Amino acid sequence: MDWGSDAIAAVLRSLDLKFAALVPGASYRGLHDSIVNYLGNENPEMLLCLHEEHAVAIAHGYAKVTDRPMLAIVHSNVGLMHASMAIFNAWCDRAPVLILGANGPVDAMKRRPWIDWIHTSQDMGALVRSYTKWDDQPGSPGAAIESILRARQIAATAPYGPTFVVMDAAVQEERLTQPLAIPPPEKFAVPHAAVPAAADVERVLAALRGAKHPVIIAGRCAKTIEAWNERVALAETLNANVITRTGAMFPTDHPLYAGSAGRPKALQALRDADVVLDLDSLDLGGILKQAKLERAPMVISCSVDRYIHNGWSMDYQILPAIDLNIAAVPDTLVTALVAALGNPKPAPAPPRAAPSKNGNGAVASSGIIGIDAFATEVSAALSGVEVCFTRLPAGVNERFFTFRHPLDYLGGSGGGGIGGGPGIAVGIALALRGTTRLPVCVTGDGDFLMGVTALWTAVAGKIPLLMIVANNRSYFNDEVHQEHLAIARGRDVSRKWIGQRIDNPPPDLTGFARAQGAIGIGPIATRDRIGPAVAEALTHVRNGQVCVVEVLVAPEYSEGKAAGVTATEPASSRGNFTRA
Repeated sequence: MDWGSDAIAAVLRSLDLKFAALVPGASYRGLHDSIVNYLGNENPEMLLCLHEEHAVAIAHGYAKVTDRPMLAIVHSNVGLMHASMAIFNAWCDRAPVLILGANGPVDAMKRRPWIDWIHTSQDMGALVRSYTKWDDQPGSPGAAIESILRARQIAATAPYGPTFVVMDAAVQEERLTQPLAIPPPEKFAVPHAAVPAAADVERVLAALRGAKHPVIIAGRCAKTIEAWNERVALAETLNANVITRTGAMFPTDHPLYAGSAGRPKALQALRDADVVLDLDSLDLGGILKQAKLERAPMVISCSVDRYIHNGWSMDYQILPAIDLNIAAVPDTLVTALVAALGNPKPAPAPPRAAPSKNGNGAVASSGIIGIDAFATEVSAALSGVEVCFTRLPAGVNERFFTFRHPLDYLGGSGGGGIGGGPGIAVGIALALRGTTRLPVCVTGDGDFLMGVTALWTAVAGKIPLLMIVANNRSYFNDEVHQEHLAIARGRDVSRKWIGQRIDNPPPDLTGFARAQGAIGIGPIATRDRIGPAVAEALTHVRNGQVCVVEVLVAPEYSEGKAAGVTATEPASSRGNFTRA
């Protein structure tokens, strides 16, 4: 241990971070050298990325599977600005991510002309302070050790979130007079999750036992199968309907599953409810408002999310009226309730039903693949495969897919940032590499085109991944907005596609995939070719490769996905789609 960056590398290894996703930069050349030559590029092992947004997104995806921080390293202020969207996604998704940045020498006498000056910032953490849990800029190698220990501890303490540590270039390149002691990491372990008071557990249990129509909203809960089984057992014992908001939190083919928030069955379950148990759902107030309740049920909420709110971002959503507000990690309440009920076990799951081959989509008669037909064929093609859906496009209705495990579907990007999907998918695939579960990212063309170079990291890192792109050649969500506005203003709806279509010429998505070293299949223009294309792709992914399947789909939402918006439009406005 001869240099300040050696000490920083040593503490990273002590935390068993395994990987470091990064874009190289001179601001952290000292740490780069230490990881390569002092640690031998092992624990952490570098994952070279082509954009800082991908580096943080990969760490975000890894955390979605493991609930453990992964390391991302960004170069100076310019790299941090590139990474800021991905940091915001991780913040909104409550994902634990440890981000290291670097500054030019704070001591102006040590700066090289020009480049060190423009890459040195006062208070660099201010760029992302509003959407990180904590940041620091230590002034010595010893202080850097403590800062990294603290950053990891804070990121991994519920509510989870990203943390950011800035390393002065001069601190990294400082010659040590003697090795620095690396504290035992177990002395800086993450504290146990907050648990509810016994009196609160009794009150919740009494309310649920006395309810005629209890409803559970399963929000940001643990992704372990043990926690999953406890949620199922709790719902079955209480005969409670269950609503979800993001990702798989309850079996979607279970008789008690009322669907995702906002779906008609879920809205009706809330209208009928006399007691609602909220388990840290995203936007409880909005979910209740959308139901337009005629009578107010008793609302019980279990969440520690309030401890992360800071006022800059409105990601804390509507302030809900709550009858019993419990500041605890929701899984601890479920465990306590199940224990009080005698530790019941969930009923055995029935055999999976065969996927339906119905659902042509609203415009399938024109020859374009409808979005429901696309979802039907993808679901059927993946039937019997142990899949982890890293995301599903906004237009796809989740009812075409069956989820029976917390890793079956991991939800969206958090902050709604287009372009995050590919990087997050690579991180999820990294966490699943070597397991029996196959990562599948079903995304749209806009998200794919903004994030496609993340696939190069997967190919270079030998991280198997299947990506299926629903290519409607449009920023279609914005077409929906323009349609709403045109109707409200009495203007021409048929012109809603202008400034929205990704067409004339259509980008070669399959070519983009091949340019990253991935296998590209498509574009698929007819429904009957989707199944064979996915089957071929599965063979490649099982052989350790990255494969992208491009499917041309209609610019539409699934029926009921965008209430009040027609799915059809004049054929002249659809762009140059390949016909059946």
